[in-house]
Amino acid sequence: MIKPHGRAAARSILEIVPVVMRTVAAELRAAGELPAPAHFGLLSTLSARPRTLTELAALQGVSLPTMSNSITAMVQRGWVSRTAPARDRRVMIVEVTAEGRAALERVGKAAEGHLAEMLAPLDTESRRRLRAGLGVLRRVFGDRSARGPRRPRVSRS
Repeated sequence: MIKPHGRAAARSILEIVPVVMRTVAAELRAAGELPAPAHFGLLSTLSARPRTLTELAALQGVSLPTMSNSITAMVQRGWVSRTAPARDRRVMIVEVTAEGRAALERVGKAAEGHLAEMLAPLDTESRRRLRAGLGVLRRVFGDRSARGPRRPRVSRS
């Protein structure tokens, strides 16, 4: 059973995270740093390790054709490469290139700078509480996004 406080916290997260991400994405687009916000997340995911198109689609919760279109755009920018392993030519492995890593670092620094500017007016105690709350989220979610979507629980009655 989910407690009411848990639902309120969940609602707060669902309200603020998209606002933060839209704000950062708008700032990055305005600065000419990011053609498509989804590309930043994909570059981050791929910087950890190469993945198949199917894995990426599942992680992002999109169809294979949608993911293929995103990857094609990123290949055209030189940010990622696609290769088919010799053992199975039907599988495409996507990995970030040196140019993609540089773009990810540049975009990451720009996003961090923008967020730092927005948080600058906070007093020391507010910043401390914010970091503590973010630490809680990090512990709860950990590296869950790298594992993919959670499967629904099956009732055993």
